Amino acid sequence: MNLKKTNISIIGLGDSGYWSAKLASLLGANVFVSDSKENINEDYIQDLTDLNVKVELGNHSKEVLNSDLIIKSPGVPKNIEILQEAKKNNIQIIGEVEFAYRFSNLELIAITGTNGKTTTVSCLHKILSKKFNVIKSGNIGIPFSKIVYEENKNMITENDFCILELSSFQTEDIQEFKPKIALILNITEDHLDRYDNFTSYCKSKMNLLKNMGKDDLVIYNCDDEVISKEINKINVPCISYSLNKEHSQFYLEDNKIKSSSNENFLLTDDCKLKGIHNISNFIGIATIAKKLNMNDKLIFSSLKEFEGLEHRFEFVNEINGIKFINDSKATNISSVEVAIKSIGKNVLLIMGGLSKDSDFSKILQYHSAIKLIIAYGMAAKDITASLSSSIHVIEQNEFKDAVDNAFALAKEGDSVLMSPACASFDQFDNFEHRGSFFKEIVNGYAS
Repeated sequence: MNLKKTNISIIGLGDSGYWSAKLASLLGANVFVSDSKENINEDYIQDLTDLNVKVELGNHSKEVLNSDLIIKSPGVPKNIEILQEAKKNNIQIIGEVEFAYRFSNLELIAITGTNGKTTTVSCLHKILSKKFNVIKSGNIGIPFSKIVYEENKNMITENDFCILELSSFQTEDIQEFKPKIALILNITEDHLDRYDNFTSYCKSKMNLLKNMGKDDLVIYNCDDEVISKEINKINVPCISYSLNKEHSQFYLEDNKIKSSSNENFLLTDDCKLKGIHNISNFIGIATIAKKLNMNDKLIFSSLKEFEGLEHRFEFVNEINGIKFINDSKATNISSVEVAIKSIGKNVLLIMGGLSKDSDFSKILQYHSAIKLIIAYGMAAKDITASLSSSIHVIEQNEFKDAVDNAFALAKEGDSVLMSPACASFDQFDNFEHRGSFFKEIVNGYAS
């Protein structure tokens, strides 16, 4: 694709839109950026203006349609009016990851799934870095277009792999994109406020594999029923991983992650990350590392060292025998279920925020482990309506009041779990903001 003098419009001026604009400008295109919001990073606007990139804020004007190509940022829904008009005008629309891919020579390992993507990418990056030159990108917070911009500007060639975390918002836009290795962790209900139904969401995830062929490799979690069903529909070399020895190179037995090829093992008690979901992801990570000819001893020692990430089932403090756990990244029901199962009993659960049209009633099956739910924010009434028949639910408007109430009601031996099952945007900038505020409140109790 030759972009010299090509007219390109970019929808959305977050990180992905900014780096897409930088990349397109570097490659010689005439670039126009449009964002419906007005509160945009001023440094981005100034930098793009200095590059002769025109920026409009507050609406999407008809000028977007004066394009040979439109690049859509991942957070922008595909059904907005300006994109519908572009389709009628037969203007090609591609996603940010797809755009960057077309100008990159990087060997790609792509990871998707509903839960655990960022932790898995970070852990795999740590392990592969012991042997290879490897970078990480994508939904983890570093736009792929930034990596490819630097690759093209500086003629970077020394990287062996780029590990990409891909959300459904990114995989749904795939047209030509093709990784060398794809890892699928799990598929459970999420983002039903954006997709018509679960089938549509699932299809967007599996779209990652559409261009992969006989020289590529799919590694999938066969313990996940949805993935196991979907994987039968594709004709690509696949390797399963599992907690079960029958279906996996690595497996869980007697509280050890074992290898089927030798006597090496890793005691799960020695892992800094707890929970069966993390063990499953570790097995997926080990499977990739093994395929890249890393030895089991190095794989296990690296897994043992990995400390996990902030806001993901993160132990904050223990006060008066009460454990406080920050799981702010748990923005869907399945991730909350995993957190409850990891604790097992005496849970005071803080839920709420901005609902993603989730089915909160799924939490009822864990009623014996939950002493109390404190529901806050815009989703509080929906949570109460779904769960109060079997679990005691207290409603609070403000997040801080919910945390304070949990602290007041918790007893020695209890765990206060902030695992919201909702987006954060009713009271916070993002899940990190929510998680940091939770930790600030809790650590305030300790002092």
